[in-house]
Amino acid sequence: MNSKYEDIFNRLVKAYYEDRFEETVNDIVINHEISPQETFKIVCTLCGVSLDFDNNYLYKLKNAITNYEVNRRFIEKLDSCNIKCKASEDVKTSCQLACPFDAILYDKDNNSTYIDYDLCLGCGNCIEHCKDGKIMDVVEFLPVLDLIKNNKKVIAAVAPAIAGQFGEKVTLDMLREAFIKIGFTDMIEVAFTADMLTINEAVQFNRLVKEPDDLMITSCCCPMWVGMLKKVYNDLVPNLSPSVSPMIAAGRVIKKLDPEAKVVFIGPCIAKKAEAKEADIGDAIDYVLTFQELDQVFKAFDLNLESLKGIPSRDYASRGGRLYARSGGVSLAVYQAIQELYPEKAKFFKAIKAEGVKECKEVLKNALASDIDANFIEGMGCVGGCVGGPKAIISKEEGRKFVDDYAFNSPIKVSTHSVTFNEVLKRLNINSLEDFEKEDKTAIFHREF
Repeated sequence: MNSKYEDIFNRLVKAYYEDRFEETVNDIVINHEISPQETFKIVCTLCGVSLDFDNNYLYKLKNAITNYEVNRRFIEKLDSCNIKCKASEDVKTSCQLACPFDAILYDKDNNSTYIDYDLCLGCGNCIEHCKDGKIMDVVEFLPVLDLIKNNKKVIAAVAPAIAGQFGEKVTLDMLREAFIKIGFTDMIEVAFTADMLTINEAVQFNRLVKEPDDLMITSCCCPMWVGMLKKVYNDLVPNLSPSVSPMIAAGRVIKKLDPEAKVVFIGPCIAKKAEAKEADIGDAIDYVLTFQELDQVFKAFDLNLESLKGIPSRDYASRGGRLYARSGGVSLAVYQAIQELYPEKAKFFKAIKAEGVKECKEVLKNALASDIDANFIEGMGCVGGCVGGPKAIISKEEGRKFVDDYAFNSPIKVSTHSVTFNEVLKRLNINSLEDFEKEDKTAIFHREF
């Protein structure tokens, strides 16, 4: 979230937890520096809902949080934007210049900009480049807190890029304790389901790449990458792996094992908020929070993470799954799985990676022209991969170092060597590599593009 709204968010979280919500919202709306209507829109966005302002706004807001319905629009533009960053009619605004997909258009009649949601892929660049805080992403923590207060089973599923985000001394065991202190039932690493998808991607490579010149494009991880393929480079979709992302796999696996659970994904990416709401996969993840939003939650609860002792769990995620957090990690993990499962195919595995929208477009353009020296393409919309996401807390360079250290110190080097991995697969009725090759057995990991 924009730093301008952190104080409001913290007040809302504390008030909701302490049953002072209505009076606090009323105070914010009445006494804020801008109009009550726009202030209420800011409050709604910070509460994860979208409502019109009227005389009954307090009741409607509390009801919308308690009876949360999926908000399909996850980026909101405030009406008061006066586009003062537009120097002249021929010059684009800051948000327009930042948008790599030309999804922000100028309305000459109203002298304002608006978002074309059919073109928007949710990268969040516009939010970062709007210095006045007139573009916001929806924050879904208040509906999560409502579940927690009502003793529902809520699981935090943390992205592999979380390593090091909350301080050099803060371990994942300490983060697990922090989640439980807030009221979450437990925390799991999404790297664990990335391990499952590594096997699935190895199987897809064996299926799609019969000869060295055949091509497979991985669909793992990045919704911006998949969005580019679906909307701009559609002719390449037949080469796209049918795998879901590790986030979606985590939600599906958790709910398969415990249908009562609600799943909250936490990562560095705004676009994941849109991915979680896509029609064909929208039942997997209930809520998405970013690392920066989680940082504000910890502050609202006055949690000093470094003072926690941590709640340990048995090691269950592998080096490969944890490397998904940075560019090149998927390729490395899949190659190692192919080496073990299909050694004859490993001999001609040749990967190319693209990071950042510009590089992704270039690689896909070359692939369309059959001008590419690779048979496996990995793409991530952010430079550096997920560690370079717009809502990471630390730099992509620091993030990569922490991820590499955490991954390469993993006692489990290959996912198939994990006892927990094999135990969970059996509970999913997947008992062998042959089962991974059967679509009816692995439907939980698939989607159609």
